[in-house]
Amino acid sequence: MLNLQSNSTDRWVESASNNIEEILIDHAHCEKKAAGCAMNLLFAYVDNQTLTQAMTEIVNEELEHFHLVLGLLNRRKISFRKLTPSSYGRRLNELVRKSEPERAVDRLLVAGLIEARSCERFDLLRQHIPDPELSDFYGSLFESEARHHATYVKLAKLFAEDSVVKQRLIELSTSESAIIATGDPSPRMHS
Repeated sequence: MLNLQSNSTDRWVESASNNIEEILIDHAHCEKKAAGCAMNLLFAYVDNQTLTQAMTEIVNEELEHFHLVLGLLNRRKISFRKLTPSSYGRRLNELVRKSEPERAVDRLLVAGLIEARSCERFDLLRQHIPDPELSDFYGSLFESEARHHATYVKLAKLFAEDSVVKQRLIELSTSESAIIATGDPSPRMHS
């Protein structure tokens, strides 16, 4: 369903569980970046009505999630602040090809893989964080992340044939697996 080539490690679950404040702050940043990514796609492919409609919906939902995370931070008296981001997103975006329509396909698939990894990790947090509020919160976000992943993959097929998109998704997913396995030293949603 999620097109991921690997599962998150116990190391990540332990790091996230032991650093939940940083994970929550990073999660807020991830939601903000996800809205920005969808907005950038909307501007880049404004002539594609199907894509612009889908991106508008995703932008709105990601901003809603951003506000939900900010509310959670406020209730817990955790200050939202800048964090050094993980290298995950940058490294994935370095794989995007430069010429169109390949660039469109890659941008959409990379966004979809980020959503897939978020979905997988939200499920892990739901299962392993003993805090009922956080468990419920991450459980509530799981479905929308899976839907976003599916939307991005479907939209990539507006720019290339199904078989081409499937093959590129396997290639990018294999690279995503290697990137996530390398990890980052700081606890992040995608470290």
